[in-house]
Amino acid sequence: MRVPPGGQGGGMDVEFRRFDVGEADELAGFLAGETWPYHGTARVDRDSVRSRAAGGFYDNASTRTFWITAGGSAVGVVRLFDLEDDTAMFDLRVRAADRGKGVGQRAVRWLTAYVFTEFPAAHRIEGTTRQDNHAMRAVFRRCGYAKEAHYRQSWPGDGGARYDAVGYAILRDDWSTATVTVPDFDDEPA
Repeated sequence: MRVPPGGQGGGMDVEFRRFDVGEADELAGFLAGETWPYHGTARVDRDSVRSRAAGGFYDNASTRTFWITAGGSAVGVVRLFDLEDDTAMFDLRVRAADRGKGVGQRAVRWLTAYVFTEFPAAHRIEGTTRQDNHAMRAVFRRCGYAKEAHYRQSWPGDGGARYDAVGYAILRDDWSTATVTVPDFDDEPA
């Protein structure tokens, strides 16, 4: 599925292609060949990716993984999971050389439309990132996701560091009406 430039966040012309388990070596090379500073593990082990692929981690009844490509080359990968629940979740990774080019925004817009179109029972989509991942937080806001949670010192980092995590979500109704319903955070009795 091709997403043309313009109208959805600018940036490069990207396409999304479903991952096939026969591409486990390519996925292992892609993930192990980058550093992912805002993910639970910054460095990914090739053998772990191959093992997970063989076990269905990247593609099963409730999980689908897609390559994000531009000009025929992989620039990212998005893994959608909990697709059999009413709340889907995702993991998005964009290659360092292609960050800041609109790929993340295009991917979040695409995956949101994909989940709400292909999975009629999906009521919401959630994503979580570290508080200091300002680029991803901006992507969430630009794509109509509302901040719903702030988890203090819940994200373990290198060297024993602890980061706050923030959770964002979009509701099917908000997506279909292009609105953002902000949670009422001051709902506790006085």
